[in-house]
Amino acid sequence: MDSRYRQKIAATILSEIGEIDRFTHAKKLVAYAGVDPSVYSSGKFTATANRITKRGSKRLRHALYLAVLCGLRRSCNKKLKEFYDKKREEGKPYRVAESVKYSV
Repeated sequence: MDSRYRQKIAATILSEIGEIDRFTHAKKLVAYAGVDPSVYSSGKFTATANRITKRGSKRLRHALYLAVLCGLRRSCNKKLKEFYDKKREEGKPYRVAESVKYSV
């Protein structure tokens, strides 16, 4: 991936987050990005497969996703690659395995 493209992703993430000190906890930043899991339950039923809320910044969510893809393709982040491989071994589809990491 071209370095200009990576710089654009980084600039998007930084501009969408803004002042990082306004998030007192990592969970608040995750919620701001809209990658926090939604909880679906009704009566006695509780869903086991939860999706992300998508309530936050669409641009930030997309930039985070592209950053994860870039990290996986370049294999420069061993922890990211190990996490992805573990999720794939658990039978997760590759899109789910990619998405899970940027919400952690």
